[in-house]
Amino acid sequence: MAFARILVSAVEKGCARSLRGLSSLKMDSILSATESTPPMDMFKVRQGYLDDTSPNKVDLGVGAYRTDEGKPWVLPVVRRIEIEIANDESTNHEYSMFLGEDSFRKAATQFLLGEKIMQDLGDRVFGVQSLGGTGSLRIAAEFLTKILKLHTIYISNPTWENHRGVFSRGGFSDIREYRYWDPVTRGININGLLEDLNQAPERSVVILHACAHNPTGCDPTPEQWTKIANVMQERKLFTFFDIAYQGFATGDLEKDAWPVRYFTERGFELFCAQSFSKNAGLYNERIGNLTVVLNDTSAMTYIQRHIMSLVRAMYCYPSNHGMQIVDRILKNPQNFKEWKGNVSTMATRILAMRKALREHLEALKTPGTWDHITNQRGMFSYTGLTSQQIEFLTKERHIYLLKSSRINMCGLNTKNVGYVAQAIHDAVVQVPQ
Repeated sequence: MAFARILVSAVEKGCARSLRGLSSLKMDSILSATESTPPMDMFKVRQGYLDDTSPNKVDLGVGAYRTDEGKPWVLPVVRRIEIEIANDESTNHEYSMFLGEDSFRKAATQFLLGEKIMQDLGDRVFGVQSLGGTGSLRIAAEFLTKILKLHTIYISNPTWENHRGVFSRGGFSDIREYRYWDPVTRGININGLLEDLNQAPERSVVILHACAHNPTGCDPTPEQWTKIANVMQERKLFTFFDIAYQGFATGDLEKDAWPVRYFTERGFELFCAQSFSKNAGLYNERIGNLTVVLNDTSAMTYIQRHIMSLVRAMYCYPSNHGMQIVDRILKNPQNFKEWKGNVSTMATRILAMRKALREHLEALKTPGTWDHITNQRGMFSYTGLTSQQIEFLTKERHIYLLKSSRINMCGLNTKNVGYVAQAIHDAVVQVPQ
């Protein structure tokens, strides 16, 4: 026993010395090789607003709907359906299919294209349930680059700040821009847009915002859409719509889908990334749909198999709860009617804030013209303010917005719109261009 205790003691002492020796060694750090990268503008703006203690602070950067009290809004129809789902004992938490639930995919695709076009297309159209509009974009990007070997994509200048990141990481090695914003007219540079697309190589992919263009709020007219379609057809370019704000441009869900339906009726093959984050207020549920329109059904099975393979490796299965909410909205006439009313409520408030901001600025005789505030559509407005004026608003008036000058009209309300207008007036006067 004594020998055993001596042996154990010796082993313990040896182990201790060994551990002390190990602790003195320096392990190579793989993670420390990570290079610095600047913070995302959206995060920087949001964090700055949260850290600000001023009672007058205003958040115009957040990309979500807010009520006149500045609060998030759960749509009444969504709240009611959530209660229905909770009380429905037939629901469960089983895995869904890779492409998503058939019922939702068909309903979402028909919601986008309309019943008549769906009937005309027959087997030449299908949907893919995705993780929000961003998920739709990413699935499509990987399909186009990895399966079809397309590497050139055109995005508008400016565009949603995440487009470049999604398409770059999705495999596009050649990301180009087409002109869109005209700083003089504060509208669309349609001539520059058409000229750039006319020079695009054949089989290039072109991202088009179907409605409520982010960030400018400027949408082509039907005549301009016709010209864009003509160029796309002549140059053999692939059409890829992004529709994240259906219902927010005009307040009418059907009218906002017109560009996609127009291209489809003209015979275009296309992708369209749909999102229900905004128009259903399901921001954190990540419910989207990728609509795929084909001219030839011979490759349908292969396309679906490739997409299933991409989904399987990316996130495996789409989410279920938000999908059930949207599915019950789209398939039930009473729910759909109530939802249209909810969307109209949001769109009407946005229009009212546009009108109020413009009227305040014009009443103050703020230098420049401000009719673009009401001419633009959707949640966002491209104000045209300079980076110095934006810095003034943030530092001197505690108003937070993106450096692009984009503001979220939902960040305005009847209590702060006068304060914001006065601040913009002061910025323009004190920090002239």
